[in-house]
Amino acid sequence: MVVIKYSTIMNSTDKIYIAGHRGMVGSAIVRALEVQGFTNLIVRTSSELDLRDQSAVEQFFAQEKPEYVFLAAARVGGILANSTYPGDFLYDNLMIQNNVIHQSYQVGVKKLLFLGSSCIYPKMAPQPLKEEYLLSGPLEPTNDAYAIAKIAGIKMCEAYRKQYGCNFIAAMPTNLYGPNDNYDLKNSHVLPALIRKFHEAKEQDKPNVEIWGTGTPRREFMHVDDLAEAAIFLMNNYNDSLFVNVGTGIDIDIKSLALLIKDIVGYSGELQFDTSKPDGTPRKLLDVSRLEALGFHSKISLEQGIRKVYQDFANSSFALKEQ
Repeated sequence: MVVIKYSTIMNSTDKIYIAGHRGMVGSAIVRALEVQGFTNLIVRTSSELDLRDQSAVEQFFAQEKPEYVFLAAARVGGILANSTYPGDFLYDNLMIQNNVIHQSYQVGVKKLLFLGSSCIYPKMAPQPLKEEYLLSGPLEPTNDAYAIAKIAGIKMCEAYRKQYGCNFIAAMPTNLYGPNDNYDLKNSHVLPALIRKFHEAKEQDKPNVEIWGTGTPRREFMHVDDLAEAAIFLMNNYNDSLFVNVGTGIDIDIKSLALLIKDIVGYSGELQFDTSKPDGTPRKLLDVSRLEALGFHSKISLEQGIRKVYQDFANSSFALKEQ
């Protein structure tokens, strides 16, 4: 085992690679870094660099030699997408993270932050979810392929730290929402899907909005700008092997979330719950005491965040096109 004392704080001119910069998380990290004055950011679109391609990623890292890496690239989706394409979710995410993590080791990256998801925890784990509950029980079947890939990423960071002394850390965000979210009803998560459903129902004067499941599952939601601030905070302040939960520490049931979005959108119809559709995990609330003990606290309330997101969505070309 390699033992190294780590002390790394990013400087404004350090070469920083953000993998997945066009996604919701990656774009938020880019925005936050730019606001904080970082000027040497490296990005590539998926058409410019397919992170599933081992030789292409090897060539990219050998040429660019980044000093810091935010690994936010991933194939993501909601219950329907995860259930329909488990092979794609497992293969794509394993290939992306294997290539980026390994090449970061190969070129001597000072520090890497791997971003996973709270779906890594067992379906029936005690609430709130503590980091030590990982691998303590069976996963939620509707997203186990994605979860297994993310667990493999966590373990890869731990293994490279143990064997090679790499300062590779991992953070597990809760459910995220914000700019550049996915509003495709077949592949999106619950919050953006509800925003689109209520918006279209209002525009089309529909009498009701259908919501999957019973409305009883509880979920925690964090604005992606808060997550980006947390990612930069961890990159500068955290150097341990154990991954860190990133969230608000507050959850809400899906029915209450729907009613909040209904109010913000200004929709006057009824809610209709389709109980033949799956609920997924009954509750998924992160214990964020470890993150808060380090000195980071989320700032954007759920209502404040949704109001801003809906304003952006309602004014977007996507919303106009779909009407």
